[in-house]
Amino acid sequence: MAPTAEFMNSASATFEEPITFPIRYDDPEYQSTHSDLFSSSLTRPLEAVLPPGVNQTDFDVAISKLKDVLGQEHVFTGRSLTEYIDPYELQEEPSRRKIPSGAVCPKSIDEAQGVLRICNEYKIPVWTFSRGKNLGYGGPAPRLSGSLALDLHRMNKIIEVNQEFSYAVVEPGVNFTDLYDYCVLHKLKVWPSVPSLGWGSVVGNTVDRGTGFLPTATHHQHIAGLEILLADGDVVRTGQFGISDSPSAHLSKFTFGPSIEGLFLQSNLGIVTKMGIWLTPQPEAYLSCGFSMAEFDDIEVMVDLFGEMRRNGTLPNTVYISNITEWLGFTGKRVDYWDKDEPIPAWKIKELQEKLGMGYWNAKFGLYGPKIVIQAQIDEFKRVAAVKTPTGKLYAEMFTGKDGNLLEALSVPEPHGGPFVGVPTLWSLPMVKYRLPKDGKGIAGHADYSPIIPSSGKAILNWVRTSQKISEEQGWDLFCDFFMHERHVIFVNFMTFDKSKPEHRQAISTILLNLYQEGKKRGYSTYRTHVNHMDLNADSYDFNNHAYQRFVEKLKNAVDPNGILSPGKQGMWPEKYKQFRDPKGKQADPRTLISSSVLETANPKL
Repeated sequence: MAPTAEFMNSASATFEEPITFPIRYDDPEYQSTHSDLFSSSLTRPLEAVLPPGVNQTDFDVAISKLKDVLGQEHVFTGRSLTEYIDPYELQEEPSRRKIPSGAVCPKSIDEAQGVLRICNEYKIPVWTFSRGKNLGYGGPAPRLSGSLALDLHRMNKIIEVNQEFSYAVVEPGVNFTDLYDYCVLHKLKVWPSVPSLGWGSVVGNTVDRGTGFLPTATHHQHIAGLEILLADGDVVRTGQFGISDSPSAHLSKFTFGPSIEGLFLQSNLGIVTKMGIWLTPQPEAYLSCGFSMAEFDDIEVMVDLFGEMRRNGTLPNTVYISNITEWLGFTGKRVDYWDKDEPIPAWKIKELQEKLGMGYWNAKFGLYGPKIVIQAQIDEFKRVAAVKTPTGKLYAEMFTGKDGNLLEALSVPEPHGGPFVGVPTLWSLPMVKYRLPKDGKGIAGHADYSPIIPSSGKAILNWVRTSQKISEEQGWDLFCDFFMHERHVIFVNFMTFDKSKPEHRQAISTILLNLYQEGKKRGYSTYRTHVNHMDLNADSYDFNNHAYQRFVEKLKNAVDPNGILSPGKQGMWPEKYKQFRDPKGKQADPRTLISSSVLETANPKL
């Protein structure tokens, strides 16, 4: 297969020696999991890649200057780049891999400015991330191969946590566990909202529109004040944070003139270096709630019930709903339940539901605050549910603080606690191993398709039927969850696979592109997407000949004339690199994903 333009500057070297990873986490569980994830993720060695349009001599000079700014131990090339690729990459063919040319780890905004100064001088694009834990969507891998990985994990100061007004100010290297530990250490009466995996960056998750489970679960809607580093090294602060020493810096979203925070969400217009984010005040009580329904088609009435309760304020917080197959992923490997290379049949699913005491659809949500208010909320939910979903099963368990005190999060046991009370864990990570064989060998991976869908029972039922058919055509089960907001849901089609098996990679690639095609027919876009599909997803925004994309790219070319900040992110390309745009998803097309010699050994059904 002929190399694409992204790889025309590739050097011939490959890196196969053993790798020793630097320490990135104080938590030994996080560090060992991180090291294991990347050290065993490759099916073939990395190749050396240069930035597009940059020759080896200039690159070497730039790397030398970067070492002068950051110190040699914080600049990486060669085999050290293994932890800067996507550990779940479906496409390891040399012409398709997303590989950085090097990586740099600044400690301060001054050092980050030094990096940008050198990259502007030598026209080297950077790919910016905080912790690189956007797994399933590319992790730390760049959209444009040859970009320099700009890794902000060392910028890890917790600048402030304010108990009175329940907010924090953090740098991008602060992960959710860091923030939680800080609050516990200083006995602060606040709960940070955390996602299902606690090792990711608070800033990174928030600006990529991530979510958690507490009242402040929709993280990007609780931003109050950003500090932004622009491509030319200038620094901007937004909202009241833009007023020196303002006591309202992180208390209000109001500003004077245009609000610009949104320009830096999922953006390549600047780099977020500080962020104010609102937290949840430590509550008096918490009600752990679950609701299940037994039949596949019950999802229609279930969504309509929860949609009404979310919109009228009875349930003020995010509702998390998953199907039985996803819960199987929490409890073991697929082979433990069904060892055939075909979708689990309906009769077996029913058998597993009865064995586990679960519905086909299972909702989890929490209510927080004064006990008397919580009781009124759940009483109203029970009243309406009895009429609209009489076959549904509700459970609810109340947790309160002792002796009239506020509730301590660690006093809430599993399965009620963890992320649902703001305690970070790695609770969902074992799901990735769901498709591995019984002996555990292979390389676990997962991919997601995550569309934004109206909070309508009919729309969700239509989507689960469609995505189930797409999955089963390739021999995969429907494995999904979704987060219910007031008027829309974030749906996640979650696909696990064994990366060491070509037929698995082929099947997942086919499922993904078919989901994108079906989503586009319905006017759906994903809320985030893998780097390989960013252009494909961006192409959905087609009003007035893609006017939205054209507008953002005008801004991009104005504020970043050399196009060095994360070119191609979310399908937004600077003029210099727009020849790499791939709006039809050709680089992720499964028909050309795996060479014919490999396909001859694959399952013919796949």
